[in-house]
Amino acid sequence: MKFGMSASKFMNKCIALAKQGLGNTYPNPLVGCVVVHNKQVIGSGWHQKSGGPHAEVHAIHSVSDHSLLSDSTLYVNLEPCSHHGKTPPCTDLIIQSGIRHVVVGMQDPFKKVNGRGIQILRHAGVRVDIGIEVDACRELNKRFVTTVEKQRPYIILKWAETTDGFLAPKTKTTNEPVWISNILSRTLAHQWRAEEQSILIGKQTALDDNPELTTRLQKGTSPVRLLIDPKEQVNRIAKLFNPDQKVVVFTANKSRTEGHIEYVAIDFSANGLQQILSTLFQKGIQSIMVEGGSITLQNFIDSGLWDEARVIVGQEKFGDGISAPNTSSFSAKPNTTTTLEGDVLKKWVNSQAH
Repeated sequence: MKFGMSASKFMNKCIALAKQGLGNTYPNPLVGCVVVHNKQVIGSGWHQKSGGPHAEVHAIHSVSDHSLLSDSTLYVNLEPCSHHGKTPPCTDLIIQSGIRHVVVGMQDPFKKVNGRGIQILRHAGVRVDIGIEVDACRELNKRFVTTVEKQRPYIILKWAETTDGFLAPKTKTTNEPVWISNILSRTLAHQWRAEEQSILIGKQTALDDNPELTTRLQKGTSPVRLLIDPKEQVNRIAKLFNPDQKVVVFTANKSRTEGHIEYVAIDFSANGLQQILSTLFQKGIQSIMVEGGSITLQNFIDSGLWDEARVIVGQEKFGDGISAPNTSSFSAKPNTTTTLEGDVLKKWVNSQAH
């Protein structure tokens, strides 16, 4: 079906609204909704928090004159839910409201919906048009879509490197980070942390840098902390074990739970990364930011298990040190390049991700 410019404008409004929920709706997808009457938006809303009202509920309830609903069109970027979860089905409210026309950006791939919401609406006499700004809708919910379709979290690799290609100096006098990027880049990185559900490092980064893995430079919830530590060499007094957030340690020892720390047994001799990703999928983790170190990052790269890479090139030069990951398998040119007050942010998207 062909859609006019007005329909695209309203769907892009839904997408913009939905983005405001990023980092707060897990495990639910990002959804925005507008109610339009005579080409004017008379109601809008977005899903703000998991367990709270969905976007369609906020949008319909925000309409001041409900007598207009029967002659209005509801736009939503993702197919309305049709199942009972923590909230009632949105299809029920849409039907009860008297809205007779719904425009959906993309079908929900989640098996409990996956066309059922559209079918229910049409069976109730509601006209449903689907398939507008589909690429933008998929990009918005790339974490949710990847989890459903690939049964693993969306994986973002992130690191900072010097102009001469090093992650860290060869030797340090303290187990603290040696900053390569500037404060603007570090603040942006904390914003990224607030947007993702979990953050992962290897044991050597924990030992060398003793990172907090928080969002202290930005507003937002700190992600669940993931540590690959087969021999459990990282001391429990390390900053990442702070009880303000759950910690999952992937170990070669037995599985167990000690307070806010969960130890998960992994057979590291048999494709350990796949086991880790399968475990996280089962736990409902939809996204991971992998922040190091070089061996951990390289393992993800060599396995083809990454969806985005965000590399900040600082203005520092070490001359020698721990080399940044080998990115020869990446496309020669990043998808985007951005200057951050002297630092350079390069982003790659992996269209061949496993």
